[in-house]
Amino acid sequence: MTNKKPSNESTGDSNPQHGNDSVVDRRLGVDRRDITPASPSNLERRRGPGRRLTDFVKSAEEGEMSREQYTFLLAIDTFKRVNHKTFPSWTDVLEVVRKLGYRKTMASELNLGDKTKDWTEKPDSISGVNKSSTESE
Repeated sequence: MTNKKPSNESTGDSNPQHGNDSVVDRRLGVDRRDITPASPSNLERRRGPGRRLTDFVKSAEEGEMSREQYTFLLAIDTFKRVNHKTFPSWTDVLEVVRKLGYRKTMASELNLGDKTKDWTEKPDSISGVNKSSTESE
């Protein structure tokens, strides 16, 4: 018995990743940790030498949540329970965040490229996620 690699001849596909150029074959000697993204977004969490977890993340991972983290966790859990949803959508999560009172009052610290235009709103603006909040004015 010989060890054969699966052939792509039957499908005519010469690239086993089906055109996914972001996959790096580690046998080539390229370390994925050395590859830097074209434009950092400020969302990278991969650590390297000299990069440590922030206290915000570290305490939560160790089981000691801040009041803000715990409130968010309770709000999401309550939303899932009352709406019978095991996995809320991102729109659902944003709705909960808005109902908790969070508003976009500062310029973004993220680099999302040209995909979206940054904006801010007044701290006391309504959430805008349901009719009752828009009718209260």
